[in-house]
Amino acid sequence: MTDIRELLLSRIRDVADYPEPGVMFKDITPLLADPAAFTALTDALAEIAERAGATKVVGLEARGFILGAPVAVRAGLGFIPVRKAGKLPGATLGQTYDLEYGSAEIEVHAEDLSADDRVLIVDDVLATGGTAEAAIQLIRRAGAQVSGLAVLMELGFLAGRPRLESALDGAPLEALLVV
Repeated sequence: MTDIRELLLSRIRDVADYPEPGVMFKDITPLLADPAAFTALTDALAEIAERAGATKVVGLEARGFILGAPVAVRAGLGFIPVRKAGKLPGATLGQTYDLEYGSAEIEVHAEDLSADDRVLIVDDVLATGGTAEAAIQLIRRAGAQVSGLAVLMELGFLAGRPRLESALDGAPLEALLVV
């Protein structure tokens, strides 16, 4: 696992003062552009899905789509997008959550999940945990179980993990990198 961590870290670019002054943005586009690194990432996340006993993968908009869809294919599972409100056609189930200033809402097609499903949530970054916590609530409201949360990178200094541990109710939270 040390080799994959080194590979992934070597393909993540720091962008200073983006999107605002004082922020060090972690850009994963060089990782996505490198087929060896992207394949290693997909394999590692698919292994987590298999260990978690997942039957479906949920990807959180937008970079969670990029990571989650190939993970689902690699693991032989279905993929479910969780989108920002108003982006999915037809009947949806929504979950509102608080942001630093204001609130946001995410949605899913509830008919894509059932009581038999064990869902692994995939995203690129765990920051404060607000979106992931809303996704956990949304998946449970749709009647499915959460089998875990897997992210490429956890920003440890933002303390999202403690927020999510109670929400996950014993399901694992796995970060390939912690920065």
